[in-house]
Amino acid sequence: QVQLVESGGGLVQAGGSLRLSCAATRRTKSGYAVAWFRQAPGKEREFVASISWTGGTIDYSDSVKDRFTISRENAKYTAYLQMNDLKVEDTAVYYCAASNRLIASAEVDFTSWGQGTQVTVSS
Repeated sequence: QVQLVESGGGLVQAGGSLRLSCAATRRTKSGYAVAWFRQAPGKEREFVASISWTGGTIDYSDSVKDRFTISRENAKYTAYLQMNDLKVEDTAVYYCAASNRLIASAEVDFTSWGQGTQVTVSS
């Protein structure tokens, strides 16, 4: 299984931007879809965005569409989440996850998870 490490979280004011990175530290020869999920205090983990192995299929939750951009560089075994126009309600721990499927977006399809990175948006 792929092992993942997130980075790039931090504290930012509302309206600001952050870019999260998700690096695969233990890799496989097979391709894998990547997704970002987030969990706010007292809430269930929710889907944010997903990208297929080739990058040809991308999905976003309605709450982040037009503000967040998911991308990947397979040569660097790294995926990214560019977050613009951040809102207080975006505050959460953000997790990246990898699926054995080449295309996936359902949480149940993701079997490798990073440790999470905290994103805090202040008003």
